[in-house]
Amino acid sequence: MDKLIKWGFIGCGEVTEKKSGPAFNKVPGSSVVAVMSRNADRAKSYATRHGIARWYDDAQALLDDPEVNAVYIATPPSSHATYAIMAMKSGKPVYVEKPLAATYEECLRVNRVSRETGVPCFVAYYRRYLPYFQRVMQIVEAGQIGKVVGVQIRFAVPPRDLDYNRKQLPWRVQRDIAGGGYFYDLAPHQLDLLQQLFGPILRVSGFCSNRAGLYESEDTVSASFQFPDGLPGSGTWCFCAHESAKTDRIQIIGDHGQISFSVFTYDPIELITEDGRQMLEIPNPPHVQLPLIQEVVEHLQGIRVCQMDSVSATPVNWVMDKILGKL
Repeated sequence: MDKLIKWGFIGCGEVTEKKSGPAFNKVPGSSVVAVMSRNADRAKSYATRHGIARWYDDAQALLDDPEVNAVYIATPPSSHATYAIMAMKSGKPVYVEKPLAATYEECLRVNRVSRETGVPCFVAYYRRYLPYFQRVMQIVEAGQIGKVVGVQIRFAVPPRDLDYNRKQLPWRVQRDIAGGGYFYDLAPHQLDLLQQLFGPILRVSGFCSNRAGLYESEDTVSASFQFPDGLPGSGTWCFCAHESAKTDRIQIIGDHGQISFSVFTYDPIELITEDGRQMLEIPNPPHVQLPLIQEVVEHLQGIRVCQMDSVSATPVNWVMDKILGKL
């Protein structure tokens, strides 16, 4: 791999505008040289606005570009596995938006091709690398709340305006595109963080329902699960709640205190111990994927090893597919 990592984007949707896209040009030795969208006008517009030299409306054409030596896949999950496999078979490392794929079985295919080709595939579980969550991990691992005895995820939001448009529903609630509903889009970050802290979930069961009837996918989910040392956890997700019920919180309960934090709003971390209650405000960088993208680039440059690869990401899909009854 050249020391200069020249990225080609497959997909140029909302996530690339601020969360990820600009970060690729901010890491030393990294730049974006091409972008692709099946909508030619969108690809051209994105390239023009972001000063990218070339644009394509065909993924294979981007992969055949000799200047592109690494690929970022920012499409809906249903095409993640296909594009990732195409890129790896072209000898080009991949950085894929989460979740890795629309099913656990597709994740296994990606892992197999990565192993057979020797080409790495990384996944955008960037919250592991943000200062906010690094602080949570430090507190738990330092034993400030004692031995962890329980974990709870609580998440509730009202429907989005587009959820009421039956003629043009957002792709995130279309199971054949997203893998499920909003649960499959949002829960991966929560589950990945917990598995990073406590190891892979080994046992899980869940119930899902559609309570509001706005679309066919599940809008309400509950689950219970268990980590390798026997630690139990539970989660509830509701995507059709009243505004007054909005919740974004993970609570980790210890025998000497507890810590609770948000995953999407970055509200202050609440730490309660025998010494009292603290509210910790931990700022994150404006481009939230920057720390992980830097680690991926430095991995490709041979400077360090990034462990946020497709194998590390696959347990999240197994857990979600078990909860939704897909396995």
